[in-house]
Amino acid sequence: MRFAFKTSPQNTTWPDMLSVWRAADDINVFESGWTFDHFYPIEGDPGGPCLEGWTVLTALAQATTRLRLGTLVTGIHYRHPAVLANMAAALDIISNGRLELGIGAGWNELESGAYGIELGTVKERLDRFDEACQVLIGLLTKDSTTFEGEYFQLRDARNEPKGPQRPPPICIGGSGEKRTLAMVARYADHWNFVLGTPEEFAHKRQVLASHCADIGRNLSEITLSAHIWLNREHDFDRLLDEVAAFGEVGLDLAIIYLPPPLDATVVEPLGEAIRGSGLSKA
Repeated sequence: MRFAFKTSPQNTTWPDMLSVWRAADDINVFESGWTFDHFYPIEGDPGGPCLEGWTVLTALAQATTRLRLGTLVTGIHYRHPAVLANMAAALDIISNGRLELGIGAGWNELESGAYGIELGTVKERLDRFDEACQVLIGLLTKDSTTFEGEYFQLRDARNEPKGPQRPPPICIGGSGEKRTLAMVARYADHWNFVLGTPEEFAHKRQVLASHCADIGRNLSEITLSAHIWLNREHDFDRLLDEVAAFGEVGLDLAIIYLPPPLDATVVEPLGEAIRGSGLSKA
């Protein structure tokens, strides 16, 4: 099992988040750190504080030297994929090739409606997401990209300079069996399972394996991750029991979701508990 952590920039402060990442950067049991990409808190009061995810991630890239880093996940409807490709290339350069590009179809009706950002029906979101994946990969790998879709049209579009990773590993979040997991098989290096039990994860994993087989891809090429929530009581034993249960059904990467208020003093004992469990490969 591999381990990462997540600090959503909601209901917290920048100094607290920064201190967690600096502490984790020195603990090699954590291979990566993640934020989210929302403008309102998705837990508690939606009117509470919430820092913009990509700005935060760029600052964290400068504050760390080892951790890989990404958003779980960027709603593709928030930014035109050509703009997002330029952002990703710049951050990959700034981080010396440590970016993980987390993307999803989008779901948050509250903030989308408040800002006048069109979300659309589920079908429209997935159609747009499929096109966006193609645009992103093109702009992050090719000298120029021409694309003619329903949602996006590009003419000899360029994205220079590109980052060290061409493209950065793409992480797709979501569990829709017919379309989302098919797109994971087609486009992603990493699949993130967001909510559910180990049994539900095991079922979705089998669906993903089937989609991979349909296109001649090996499931082992895709990192399989899940959010594992640390409770406010910092019950490491309970957390690691859940990690072990997911590990038994094929989880590769446990992403430990740290609760607010963020506290850097939890990072070292969490790392020691992970090492002591025998679950970590680090």
